[in-house]
Amino acid sequence: MHGYLSSKEAFMAQVRYFSQFYRVTAIDFIGFGDSAPLTQAFSVEDYALWTKAVLELLQVKHPHVIAHSFGCRVAVKLSALEPDFFDKILLTGAAGVVLKRGFSYHCKVKTYRLIRRFAPRFAERNFGSAEYRSLSPVMKESYKKIVNEDLRECARKMDREVLLVQGAEDTTTPKREAEAYLACFKRGRLTMMDGGHFAFAQYPLAFNMIAEEFFYG
Repeated sequence: MHGYLSSKEAFMAQVRYFSQFYRVTAIDFIGFGDSAPLTQAFSVEDYALWTKAVLELLQVKHPHVIAHSFGCRVAVKLSALEPDFFDKILLTGAAGVVLKRGFSYHCKVKTYRLIRRFAPRFAERNFGSAEYRSLSPVMKESYKKIVNEDLRECARKMDREVLLVQGAEDTTTPKREAEAYLACFKRGRLTMMDGGHFAFAQYPLAFNMIAEEFFYG
């Protein structure tokens, strides 16, 4: 389950390795990759229900899951909604925890809102991340729904085994976010490895060995 603005191709090293021994299903979330574009703004729950419908259509039952970044949001939400849908869950570069934001963040938000009242086009072009500015209008609305939802309460409802694999150099979803998630899972643990936010693609052999040990060891 891939990250935001990514696709199933991000996991090609994992697909190639695990498909030698197991059935592997890799999907593009709606709005990404080869899937259809969004026609309305999706929340994390919308993505979770869409994913459930797709996997049921493909007759994927009780699977192990590898999820990255945004895909972790979807995996956590779906697992909270349907506790028995997944078996073991591996989250890497896990997004979904909204930590307390600093003074500078709140200043930027207030400045953006003020400028948007008088110069909305200027505000849209010059505020927010490059990722946000690259999105279509409907994707921007979806993005705002997604990034502002803290999923720790969903994580507390999960009873599956969860492994968090954290790249030591990940600055997009840093270790403190993984630790905040870890505190919520009933059956969770954290493993560190080399690499950044895409550690699974940077060091696929090391990542695949960690995943295989977790799922089948």
